[in-house]
Amino acid sequence: MSQFYALAPASFNSAARLCDCLAHVYGNAADHPDRVRRYPSDMTDAEWAAVRPLLPVPAWLEGKGGQPEGYCHRSMLDAIRYLVAGGISWRAMPADFPAWGRVYAFFRRWREHGLIAEFHDRLRGQVREREGREAEPSAGIIDAQSVRASASVPASSSGYDGGKKVPGRKRHIVTDTLGLLLAVAVTAANVGDRDAAVPLLRRLRTLHREITLVWADGGYTGGLVGWAKDKLALTLQLDSVGDLGVSLCGSMVNKHARVVPMTDAAAEVPVVPPSPFR
Repeated sequence: MSQFYALAPASFNSAARLCDCLAHVYGNAADHPDRVRRYPSDMTDAEWAAVRPLLPVPAWLEGKGGQPEGYCHRSMLDAIRYLVAGGISWRAMPADFPAWGRVYAFFRRWREHGLIAEFHDRLRGQVREREGREAEPSAGIIDAQSVRASASVPASSSGYDGGKKVPGRKRHIVTDTLGLLLAVAVTAANVGDRDAAVPLLRRLRTLHREITLVWADGGYTGGLVGWAKDKLALTLQLDSVGDLGVSLCGSMVNKHARVVPMTDAAAEVPVVPPSPFR
């Protein structure tokens, strides 16, 4: 992981303190007027205080090249949250945020360097520790749900789930026992749960070496159980749907976990093709 955000900045480039993000403290963000937070998706001060120490330090501040940033990190994150919450296009970004091109470049840079996943992992670890758990989980739950895809989704990346009678895509997730996301994959709806579980569990093993047990429902029976044990050293424990009580349709509390509700945004992300057993 990259270096954590500075916890106690020493000084400001600008005489007027507008924000305590690193772009304001050490960069040139103070050259732009501070925006008034007015949308429900904007972070509260308490949320920002929790998020700020978990942000990765920009390369320019670590002496790795690049120019000091000229836009507030908090405003950038609020802009991305607004886009996700509203399901809008980048070019429809409201004028009180930085220009959409700047926000997209910020998001793309984070995505290409793996910083979005890193930020998510840090937040998840913090939540787990607050609940009295270790930062890294030792058990998880796998499940899948088919969702209708919008008209903009190409036919080549969607399919028909004959069992659920749903045309579109299928989202496959693994959560920890608090319902916090560990791994996600999206396939065409006609891809079987067991087939999609192969690359998903392989990725889970790569990302979370401490996990030894994964609960699943009856949709994951068959050779997958032995494959997971032999290839990944994972115990795939099968429970009936009634015992497990896991549903991706909403939050449900059961003997193993409460699984976070999913949004239809998953139907819009690129499809991850499954791999055969090997």
